[in-house]
Amino acid sequence: MEVLVEKNVATNPIVDLIARQKSFFKTHKTKEVSYRLEKLNLLQRSIERHKEDIFEALHKDFRKSNFESFVSEVALVIDEIKVMKENLKEWARPKSTRGSILNFPSTNYLYPEPYGTVLVIGAWNYPFQLTVLPAIGAIAAGNTVVIKPSELPPHTSHIIKVIMQEVFEEEYVGVVEGGVEETQTLLKERFDKIFFTGSTAVGKIVAKAAAEYITPVTLELGGKSPCIVDEDADLDVTAKRIVWGKFLNGGQTCVAPDYVLAHKNIRSLLINKMSACITEFYGENPQQSEDYPRIINQRHFERLKKYLSNGVVVKGGETDEKELYIAPTLLDNVTWDDAIMQEEIFGPILPILEFSDLDEVIEDLKYKEKPLACYYFGKSDAKQEKVLESVSFGGACINDTVIHLANSHLPFGGVGNSGMGGYHGKHSFDNFTHYKAVLKKPFWLDIPLRYPPYKGKLGLLQQVFKWL
Repeated sequence: MEVLVEKNVATNPIVDLIARQKSFFKTHKTKEVSYRLEKLNLLQRSIERHKEDIFEALHKDFRKSNFESFVSEVALVIDEIKVMKENLKEWARPKSTRGSILNFPSTNYLYPEPYGTVLVIGAWNYPFQLTVLPAIGAIAAGNTVVIKPSELPPHTSHIIKVIMQEVFEEEYVGVVEGGVEETQTLLKERFDKIFFTGSTAVGKIVAKAAAEYITPVTLELGGKSPCIVDEDADLDVTAKRIVWGKFLNGGQTCVAPDYVLAHKNIRSLLINKMSACITEFYGENPQQSEDYPRIINQRHFERLKKYLSNGVVVKGGETDEKELYIAPTLLDNVTWDDAIMQEEIFGPILPILEFSDLDEVIEDLKYKEKPLACYYFGKSDAKQEKVLESVSFGGACINDTVIHLANSHLPFGGVGNSGMGGYHGKHSFDNFTHYKAVLKKPFWLDIPLRYPPYKGKLGLLQQVFKWL
């Protein structure tokens, strides 16, 4: 297909790519549902064909096991494509909605329309899933897409580009590799939608850049996600689920339990059981485990290492700078004033604090930044509901951790400092779609009440309103 490129385009390849994507969008090719489905089919096949390459890239970048890479990266992406393929025809169709007696007679509709050319900036911690999955929503909604993978895991960034180039023309979906300079260049340009996953600090920069053009933006950020363990929790199951959720991906998960608030009556026992679970999962020496990843780079390793001096290490604490290894670590006797409690940890260190009254915990959480996730372990339905209704957060699990994000029927996203907007499944489609409000009226009836002059009509209008 011939693409008409807008005139006066600068020679910068990034600027040129965006101009070509905007021109391609104007051809309306991406609005054809059959075309979107064709490309989604090809994308699924390409990912499946390159599955081993993705595993290898993630192992080189993190030393992730193939099992973890499949479960937390590849499977979620393939499932998202399948959901889109199954539902896209229905979602892309105009929907009728209720009318108003004030507009009688009329028919009313919502027309889904892609925003245009969108920018998806991926995160480094789950570099394949958190980059490709939102891009799938943008493609399914009918947009052209510029993808900016994180530069920190270079091997995964490269395989994303290989796959996208195999499936898409660059003017439809293009990948821009690189670091800060490339990201800054992208943010200076005008997009119709920006989707960013990363830190709150960078999220603020993205939001400011989007505000320059009044561009809608989705921010998937993070925060200190609390994990509350009450005295009636099943501690054997609780310990396993916390340890799994915390040390998945070496603790580098935006929805990982950031700290545990354990009831004073079970705190010591919970620590013992979590310690035993770490050994059960990763062996006596987790550094030798094939299932335990590494820290992404030297800067994050040094940042995390400083936290080990907070509180008392009751499990783990070993480090190896050469391998960027930090053992799965439990910290006891931590206080709210310690450095580790001042920002999101984003690593394999789990502080444990004590509480005696759930109401006090809830009151404390009300005055902290709203986290991306919240976890509560306990058998009381009343206490579960109290936490869910009283604490603000992006998403939650009761008696589990992390796995709520694997349900495509639940929106994944934050609130306040942990982000804005949600995606996954239908929520992904909606995230990249503008719904045009449309009213259609016939000519056969034209009620004169709404037209001037209005003298003598107010009483009748007020009577109409009484009937509504």
